[in-house]
Amino acid sequence: MSKPQTNKLPPGQVETSKFPVIHSGPVPDIDLNTWDFRLFGLVSEELRLTWNDFMELPKYTSTSDAHCVTTWSHTNNEWEGVALHTIMSLITLAPEANYALVHAEGGYTTSLRVDDLLREGVMLAYKHNGEVLSRDHGFPVRLIVPHLYFWKSAKWVRGIELLAEPKLGFWEQRGYDLYGDPWLEQRYRDTTSRT
Repeated sequence: MSKPQTNKLPPGQVETSKFPVIHSGPVPDIDLNTWDFRLFGLVSEELRLTWNDFMELPKYTSTSDAHCVTTWSHTNNEWEGVALHTIMSLITLAPEANYALVHAEGGYTTSLRVDDLLREGVMLAYKHNGEVLSRDHGFPVRLIVPHLYFWKSAKWVRGIELLAEPKLGFWEQRGYDLYGDPWLEQRYRDTTSRT
């Protein structure tokens, strides 16, 4: 179980005043006129939101720390966007939908449990510290999952696929832990990993 946010860093982390930019592949050039977000898979009916639809949803703000698996931590990030539980309330999940695969631009994916997506502080953010996200940091929206390592907070998110069983995402396929709790130092997959 993840520990609540404190003034302490998880084991093995070092605080940085800069917000490093790390991603795989090129930074996409996204047109908001054609951007959409989908919830699909084990749902009663697929949901598709345009940018205008998304921006009409209730705004949500949260402050959290970001802990990268590469050992840097950037603390006290103020995010503004839409809470994931708000978006998920727009659909009806199948009873067996316990897992999710988050889809982003360029084929990037990351896997999560549905109950982690519904936790307080989890959101699709479009602003960081009062400024619209830069392209390098995920414009127009990035997922924020503050209780897990930051690779789970995918940039350039386009959809969430609901699943009955976990499906490995981009970094999970390359040996990263299935869960990724920074307080337990779940960086790489081993026999103590949980799904």
